[in-house]
Amino acid sequence: MIGYLEGTLLKKEGDRILLLANQVGYEVLLPVFVMETLRTKSIGEKISLYIFHQQTERQPKPVLIGFNLEVEKEFFQHFISVEAIGAMKAVKALDISVREIARAIEAKDVQKLKQLKGIGERTARKIIATLEGKMDKFALIRKAEKAKMPVEEDAAKQVMDVLVGQLGYRVSDAKRMIAAAMQRNSAITTSEELFEEVYRSEK
Repeated sequence: MIGYLEGTLLKKEGDRILLLANQVGYEVLLPVFVMETLRTKSIGEKISLYIFHQQTERQPKPVLIGFNLEVEKEFFQHFISVEAIGAMKAVKALDISVREIARAIEAKDVQKLKQLKGIGERTARKIIATLEGKMDKFALIRKAEKAKMPVEEDAAKQVMDVLVGQLGYRVSDAKRMIAAAMQRNSAITTSEELFEEVYRSEK
């Protein structure tokens, strides 16, 4: 059973990453609030994650779900104890921090819980009925600090990696394309926006 991984970030895509640890590449699913904390991490950087490892008779293929803190993993185990919430549904639902969800549960805030992806009123009430009174510890998780590194710098690095490593451009050409795109649109903050701007100019 895998409970913790430490290694090199090989790939980021959608709701998952590829993590190289001891010469093995592990595909790890990440809830949105965890993926957000990796926005400033570049390919090749070292990261560490606490892992919830799921493998059942109905789902024999192992699924690894990653968290920054052990207490977040513990919350996840509470969350999936609620009837009708499995691990995969929970990964998609957790699109705000554990701290906020825990506070909403203790406050019996059905409307806040309904904002979670895939959670309707009936399920929100089940969450409160099952977990109310057990969330104090999770409501005290320290608020995540804003990333120090500018998002656009990280976006440029990611787009550079794609242009050079995957699409075959020379480094000098890729730098020129990225600089021109950012000059045309100074509001760019993500790699997706930057890539779209680069693509638009090269059509």
